[in-house]
Amino acid sequence: MKLRLSAVLLLAALLSQPSFAQEKKPFHFAHRGGAYEFEENTLFAFRSSYDKGIRGFETDIRMTKDGQLVILHDDSLDRTHNGKGPVENLDSEAAKGITSKKQNEPLLFLATLLDFLADKPGLYVEFEMKTSNKTLYPDDKIEDYTKKVYEQITARKPANSTWVFTSFDQRPLKAIKKINPDAEIMLIKGGPLDKELMEAAKGIGSHRIACKMEGTTRLSVQEAQKQGFIVTGWPGHDLNDYFLGLGLGVNAICSDVPVMFQEYIDSKKP
Repeated sequence: MKLRLSAVLLLAALLSQPSFAQEKKPFHFAHRGGAYEFEENTLFAFRSSYDKGIRGFETDIRMTKDGQLVILHDDSLDRTHNGKGPVENLDSEAAKGITSKKQNEPLLFLATLLDFLADKPGLYVEFEMKTSNKTLYPDDKIEDYTKKVYEQITARKPANSTWVFTSFDQRPLKAIKKINPDAEIMLIKGGPLDKELMEAAKGIGSHRIACKMEGTTRLSVQEAQKQGFIVTGWPGHDLNDYFLGLGLGVNAICSDVPVMFQEYIDSKKP
């Protein structure tokens, strides 16, 4: 712990030097809209992050029993909303009655989020397809889910934006590529970057990968980039994670505190 703290303090000091000011910094974007700064995956979170100057977002997509797409991370509503169990067990009318625990906001539907994003060109957005639970998303449900996700998202994409379909689950990523071989996809791993992640990503035609920064080495990031991968690191819980991502040389950091990152970066500008 002391060693890591010393390294972080050293990097923080070096960042103020002119040579570091010229280095390319990783792009940072708002995980679930900025989950540690605002109530996660609510319209308030996305709007607040945007108003603070954040131009990249990540969110999570699930499907109700009658095929409507909603924004929710967990397999269950219990942690974040005034509801019980999987949203997949509810029809859309019941889902419309669900509210968030902290601010009593309505459960966010994908269509509502896309309405907010539609007039904002130049955004980077990751749409994570939350299908890893095969009880909720068996193989025979993937095609219908993926088609709905792809069609709804691509119909509302603003100009000059990069929108990426992401998942820990290879099944929807493969399905997206069947719909459109040129679609931007990204394979996520709940662990450090390694050869297995790179090989799996190659196998499904993804030149984007995401990994936990803890345990990832600078050499592995450099090797991935040498092979043509765009590397995203996560999580970004505090400024230490920003410094870690900077040291690793990742292309982007998925952050729960994007405004904190931005304010720190702005404070170092001449």
